[in-house]
Amino acid sequence: MSRVSIHPTPSHVLSVAAPPRWAVWAAHLTTLVVLPSGLWRIAMVLGHPAGYTQDGFAPFETPWAKVWMLTLSVVCELVAFLTIGLVRPWGELVPRWIPLIGERKVWPSAAAVPAFLGAAALTLIWANVPWWWTYPHEDMTPTGNLVVGILYQPLVLWGPLTAAVAVSYYRRHRTARRTASAG
Repeated sequence: MSRVSIHPTPSHVLSVAAPPRWAVWAAHLTTLVVLPSGLWRIAMVLGHPAGYTQDGFAPFETPWAKVWMLTLSVVCELVAFLTIGLVRPWGELVPRWIPLIGERKVWPSAAAVPAFLGAAALTLIWANVPWWWTYPHEDMTPTGNLVVGILYQPLVLWGPLTAAVAVSYYRRHRTARRTASAG
């Protein structure tokens, strides 16, 4: 693995090994596994029953339900996007355009600990998705039940992908700290 320095490199920022290619792919994949379910919710916000029966869709037609579904979709995608920070320079050094903390070093534990906790939570939250079709969904059409189940299946990967990228991030920073303290 090659060493990369973060640009710009203040003297207090360690030179950290470049992330392995698999970690970069896994980080980007996190944003894609969240996308199908988010797009499904956005279709509902736009007034499409998206697999629900007319009666089943009624609760989702309220303004608060629409705000909730849109917010959930955007927040999920943004949280997934944060995983990319574990393989990009902005996961090492806060971008200069961020007020008050711009161009400061990101403490590895400040990135790795939330990533590990998030990965554990996401794994628990989405663990039952593979059994979607074993639960009754009387408020959905048979086709809707099938399609929604398929759209939610990728979420099972979100936690494990985040954990894998977090492990890579932690290992790269642990090695950089050891190298810095030995030198």
